Amino acid sequence: MLSKSVFAVSFVIISLYGNLFTETEGIGVNWGSQASHPLPPATVVRLLKDNGIQKVKLFEADSEILSALSRSGIQVMVGIPNDLLAPIAGSVAVAERWVSQNVSAHVSSNGVDIRYVAVGNEPFLKSFNGTFEGITLPALQNIQSALIKAGLASQVKVTVPLNADVYESASNLPSDGDFRAEIRDLMISIVKFLSDNQAPFTINIYPFISLYNDPHFPVEFAFFDGTGSPVNDNGRVYDNVLDANYDTLVWSLQKNGFGNMSIIVGEVGWPTDGDKNANLQYARRYNQGFMNRQKAGRGTPMRPGALDAYLFGLIDEDAKSIQPGNFERHWGIFYIDGQPKYQLSLGNANAGLVPAKGVRHMAKKWCVLAPSANLQDPQLGPSVSYACDHADCTSLGYGSSCGSLDLAKNVSYAFNSYYQVSDQLDSACKFPGGLSVITTSDPSVGSCKFKIMIKSGSSGGEARGRMTRSGTVLLLLSWCLYIVL
Repeated sequence: MLSKSVFAVSFVIISLYGNLFTETEGIGVNWGSQASHPLPPATVVRLLKDNGIQKVKLFEADSEILSALSRSGIQVMVGIPNDLLAPIAGSVAVAERWVSQNVSAHVSSNGVDIRYVAVGNEPFLKSFNGTFEGITLPALQNIQSALIKAGLASQVKVTVPLNADVYESASNLPSDGDFRAEIRDLMISIVKFLSDNQAPFTINIYPFISLYNDPHFPVEFAFFDGTGSPVNDNGRVYDNVLDANYDTLVWSLQKNGFGNMSIIVGEVGWPTDGDKNANLQYARRYNQGFMNRQKAGRGTPMRPGALDAYLFGLIDEDAKSIQPGNFERHWGIFYIDGQPKYQLSLGNANAGLVPAKGVRHMAKKWCVLAPSANLQDPQLGPSVSYACDHADCTSLGYGSSCGSLDLAKNVSYAFNSYYQVSDQLDSACKFPGGLSVITTSDPSVGSCKFKIMIKSGSSGGEARGRMTRSGTVLLLLSWCLYIVL
């Protein structure tokens, strides 16, 4: 997900669920790595296997992560970030180079079971103002051509993860669904291309965003308990937004001649913090309700059968953009250290989630507001702002897990967040004027946990970030050189 910027307006658009017309092979998860201290890839792969997770969706081609998935038996969807769409759309040679480096090499040498290449991520969001509308289909076509040349087209399929705002329903009834008017021709061209190449339609769905954007949205309709007020669409009854939005997509495809097209739910889930509706109780209720549907093989009124779906997400990412909202860093079913957030059965042999193994935490010490500090100190505000700008303070917002702290505890939380992200360096707890002090007494209060960061993964995560960015730069440079020559 693009930082999961799901900015659709109507609940039919925002909360869409993808359905599947083909046989599913277990639940998948989205594995993002925008964390200050990511777990080592090998640790995450073991976590996936211990929890019986059979499919993973990546947002970019990180060679260390792909190598860790070698011969794991886990099916992989590897992503191409939106900033690479232009060079790939502009040159088949660039597309071939990307496929060679990020697909062929790992399939042939490392035994990575890559099944899909996700070309872009929600490129038609209204918030992008059409930036990617002219280059997504050419990029898709060039990657397909590159897969054909590499002899992988029968094994690896292309797709484009889209946000639910690519279609709409004027009446909010699924049967009135069709692609958004201003991109309808483009969508039909993309769907036709996918269909011609036996590739799936991938859609990201977030009922949570409906609640976030509209305080009057009927809460019960977001869940699967059958307690929401049902909607009758010509005899088809919908008691939850997943079914309604999924079938809105089905109708959109069917009306344009693609009624049998397979659909993947690229992202589906519920955050646990950063908003009044983002909490452990709602997240467990939503995700377990979704998994119960999967286990029962329940489909929608328009299409029966379990969905081909990827939960969003696997692990919290404390370095993600919070432009869409503070909840962006809290979508994981696991905390940043690989510990389960709540009891969740994924439908395998395990009764609940199995935590990550071999994770080492830093020392049990925290940075807090000094007892002698003056809360009227003029340096206090700038210090807190600095700490939160360089760390994660999203749990302090209204309705969040730490939203009810008093001023002193708020300051302590901010100081500690910066201290932990900074690997507990003594210098990271020396705010001006003697405002801060290191303590070995846990300052956590109730559901508000003052974190201790993990030891392993920080330097590796930074190296992976540099490696991924340098790979992107090299690809962009090679494209520029191709144009010049």
